[in-house]
Amino acid sequence: MTKALLVIDVQNDFCPLGALAVSDGDAIVPLINDMIQDHAIVILTQDWHPKGHSSFASSHAGKAPFEMTKMPYGDQVLWPDHCIQGSQGAAFHRDLDTSRADLIIRKGYTPSIDSYSAFFENDRRTPTGLEGYLRTRGITELELVGLATDYCVCYSALDAANLGFKTRVHLAACRAIDMDGSLDKALHDMRNAKVDII
Repeated sequence: MTKALLVIDVQNDFCPLGALAVSDGDAIVPLINDMIQDHAIVILTQDWHPKGHSSFASSHAGKAPFEMTKMPYGDQVLWPDHCIQGSQGAAFHRDLDTSRADLIIRKGYTPSIDSYSAFFENDRRTPTGLEGYLRTRGITELELVGLATDYCVCYSALDAANLGFKTRVHLAACRAIDMDGSLDKALHDMRNAKVDII
């Protein structure tokens, strides 16, 4: 068992009617559930922000959602308040089969740093612990699905490939925000990193 399915952020706030809804975000759930049945090892990630997180536009006077700001670690999109710890918005979509999850990685809980990737926070130095778990279990291949293609899926796939994991992204089981060409850029970056786009 050297392959794992990594399911990225299939949470209520990223689905229709959520605080940061991705178009058709819930449409991928049946396909992901089918893929879960076909994988012996399943890992879920969960955006898990404290109230007042620094990536929220509401934490910056005069700023609106989707504007950019500078953080000590670089450029940061300011988001609507979303996936607040313990909230219904942070919960997994009710139809997602979570019963097979070997591990749930929560990310974005450090108040001053956002975290798109399942491997590192956005400072690119602070690890989530996922790499160590995968190495310990002897996993060398990752199949990625989830939300959103151009942010958390992309960042996770790039880190996985850079860390030496054979990495595939299944686009049919992903959906994108696609803000200002972000999807095209994400696909370009992933292909350049030798991520297989299925």
